Amino acid sequence: MSDNYRTTVGKVQLVSLTDGHFEPVPTDVFQDSDIETWQSEYSALMIDKDHTQFRFGSVAIYSSSKIVVVDTGAGPNGCLIDDMGAKGVEREDVDFVLITHLHADHTGWTLLEGEPTFPNARYLVPKDDYAYWTQPNVISNAPNIANDVVPLKSLGVIDLIEPKHIITSELTTVHTPGHTPGHTSLAISSNGESGFVLGDVAHSPAQAHYTDWNPNFDVDQELSRETRNQVLDELEEQGILVQAGHFPEPGFGHFSRENNRRYWQGV
Repeated sequence: MSDNYRTTVGKVQLVSLTDGHFEPVPTDVFQDSDIETWQSEYSALMIDKDHTQFRFGSVAIYSSSKIVVVDTGAGPNGCLIDDMGAKGVEREDVDFVLITHLHADHTGWTLLEGEPTFPNARYLVPKDDYAYWTQPNVISNAPNIANDVVPLKSLGVIDLIEPKHIITSELTTVHTPGHTPGHTSLAISSNGESGFVLGDVAHSPAQAHYTDWNPNFDVDQELSRETRNQVLDELEEQGILVQAGHFPEPGFGHFSRENNRRYWQGV
């Protein structure tokens, strides 16, 4: 196995994890886009002439003697647990599980046979997302909330967190709303270096340039677009290492600019 799934930010170590892939027609997801643009400008992201691929990505972060897993993939049909084992991340050793937001492809492995998949971890869930998704008219259309999230409360392992929650001295959550009301990213600061776990602020490297493209499952389209432009501008300007869960493996890279066009440069 290649070791490109592992990188560092100062003293913090990141291990890219994958739970599988989703292969949609890109214009079904980004309805402002057109298939000709995908085929001509992003052929490297296409698996055939009509389909692109999104990764169900997670990341394990080693910081200040703690292990944090960000997001838990799409669930039992995926390969997250096997991928963790292959990369030396033991479920029992995880101290915190940060769920960036409560879409089903981020909560899939919270439980295993009715018990916490990460038996010694606190599950950190954005308070605003929990409040939104547990509304009666919302939860009725989101079975993963009842199946994967609400049981964490009865099991006593969930912490509903506010923005700017400090997980360790090197890891602080960042409120990045729009995709969902409480969507949360993670800022890393260690030894003078910076990193950023993007979550679903962006779903494809194509959004580096076409930053106004919104996926059709954004809860607040206008706010999502505003957040994405602001966050990607800052990440580009500061040259920060980014981990993007839906981008191609391993999801590490930078946003940079050439000839007045922003690019994703994977590492």
